Amino acid sequence: MSALLSLNNIWVEYGDKVVLERVSLEIAAGSFVSIIGPSGAGKSSLLRIILGQETPTRGSILLDGIPLKPECGPDRGVVFQRYSVFPHLSVLGNTLFGLECAQAPFTARLFGARRRAAMQEAENMLAAVGLGDSLHLYPAQMSGGMQQRLAIAQALIKRPRILLLDEPFGALDPGIKADMHALITRLWTDYALTVVMVTHDIREAFTLGTRVLTLDKRRHDPHAPHRFGATAVYDLPLTKRISPPKEKDKSITLDDICNN
Repeated sequence: MSALLSLNNIWVEYGDKVVLERVSLEIAAGSFVSIIGPSGAGKSSLLRIILGQETPTRGSILLDGIPLKPECGPDRGVVFQRYSVFPHLSVLGNTLFGLECAQAPFTARLFGARRRAAMQEAENMLAAVGLGDSLHLYPAQMSGGMQQRLAIAQALIKRPRILLLDEPFGALDPGIKADMHALITRLWTDYALTVVMVTHDIREAFTLGTRVLTLDKRRHDPHAPHRFGATAVYDLPLTKRISPPKEKDKSITLDDICNN
């Protein structure tokens, strides 16, 4: 089976500073890829390239075998650590806005039957993320966890194939974070998403992911540290085991990590 997303010899350079080098990955449809690594290893840069916010200095990215355009398209949604919501719009207005921009790009406004259908779709999405009773609240009236649920609804309303998460739960309290983990796992399954998540939380990476990538530098020069970039130094496939396996396999699970 061919990969949904293919990154071929990706380099990212800013002037004489190399951030990423020789990054080649294939990401299968339906996978949940967690990306970890030290600060400055280019994790967010890699996410921005997949999103289309940036163009790699060298290399190519293919989506279903077709070169990915260097622009943010509806096939990719993103959720950042900072809540990317509009403070002047209600919960429903925030979610509806994405549909209006997609369906009426010149006016960003729908009318009549089209607006009623879009509002129903937005309400269904908000119910899916647990905000069905908060349609008329504004972001200032909401907790951090509620705002992040709203950001997820914004990202999913246009039904992207790939959901990109950039430290989405890093600012949340542990209890709220556990709820968000359960939510994103359910949405990943319900909406048949392919997820790529950047996180500093190693346990989160192994708990949520079906695959964990570690970005770091293979080469170091103390006299010119900026001249070498990070690449994928570890690529670990994971198996989520709900019941005991019939036979031992070679995949790494979270239990294997915690028990060693």
